[in-house]
Amino acid sequence: MADTKPPLKVLIGVDTYPPDVNGAATFSARLAAGLASRGHEVRIASPAADSWHGYRDETHEGATLPIYRVKSYRWYPHDWLRYVWPWSARKRAGEILDDFKPDVVHTQSHIVLGRGFVHEAKARGIRVVATNHFMPENLTAHAPIPNFLKRKAEQLAWADAGRTYQLVSAVTCPSRIAADFLERETGIRGVHAVSCGIDAGLYSPSFAPKTENRVIFVGRVTGEKNIDVLLKAFAALDPAMDAKLDIVGGGDLLKELTQMAKELGIGDRTTFTGYVTDEQLRDLLSRATVFVMPSIAELQSIATLEAMASGLPIVAANAMALPHLVHEGENGYLFTPGDVPDLTAKIAKVLSLPQDQLTTMKKWSLRYVAAHDIQRTLTLFEGLYRGEKVTDPVTDASLELS
Repeated sequence: MADTKPPLKVLIGVDTYPPDVNGAATFSARLAAGLASRGHEVRIASPAADSWHGYRDETHEGATLPIYRVKSYRWYPHDWLRYVWPWSARKRAGEILDDFKPDVVHTQSHIVLGRGFVHEAKARGIRVVATNHFMPENLTAHAPIPNFLKRKAEQLAWADAGRTYQLVSAVTCPSRIAADFLERETGIRGVHAVSCGIDAGLYSPSFAPKTENRVIFVGRVTGEKNIDVLLKAFAALDPAMDAKLDIVGGGDLLKELTQMAKELGIGDRTTFTGYVTDEQLRDLLSRATVFVMPSIAELQSIATLEAMASGLPIVAANAMALPHLVHEGENGYLFTPGDVPDLTAKIAKVLSLPQDQLTTMKKWSLRYVAAHDIQRTLTLFEGLYRGEKVTDPVTDASLELS
């Protein structure tokens, strides 16, 4: 239900936004589109996606909205990441706030541009809500840091996050597990768990009898996703299953993992699609038998939510927020992170299910994803924007399946 209170002027400040392809960028665009559909005046501030910077309208997630693109530079160890110089981020943030004069700033990052908006909004008495999408692994995977120093680097990164988040009015994470983790690592208290949300009606579950065994992964093809573990597990499946694997997404390890698939002898049964359109993604999901997420750094995993909305059983690493989405034996199975034989066994278990049991597992995914409705997410953020007391929703309660 749309908010009946006066509309707000909302500035969404991000360090990544479409055309970037990642969970934080996708959530930010969907949040902006959803708030605009409820009548709020929404603008976005993001690093420039290329050499152009300035102010213009852009269309993402079906909504055309104004966006401030701030001059940025490529981070070349990464395949697409761009950054704003820290010493210019705060100045530019102040200029944007003075131009728009928002009622609230919702920052999606504490790092560069996000940090600038926190400090400049606080200096102007503007309410700030922050959502944390950050895991240190997302950074250390693309930085030249020796392995023996990575834990220290992660501790410093969390301390840095805590110094920024303690300045804001409310902090959220996409799941309760992620919120608890942030509180433990930073000392911040009262972190809200607000799902990124999903419009499940956009996806098309199929209950037709399966004609083939298709395994699918969706996400960035990069180190922290542990796709190499999936490739090795898939290669160990019984050849009699005649399974096929779709790796959907782009990233810096695309060539390396394509070569690995060939070396493992599964190159002819593995498709690396690269980036796909939303329509192509939904089609690939509807054709799949099981979705696999081997990552150990998921604060929620929009890709997993999309798979659940497509009625897919899920096999996921027993790490971070994934156990929040995967209920053992109901809508899928959890495997020990990095354990190839365990992952192989769990994938094989789903692929071997009789049709009636597979259908039941599909229905469980649909039931569990219903708790992550995007409209509930929008209503919660509207309350946080206004400084109202909100109750975090329960998104992993036991359900009865009829």
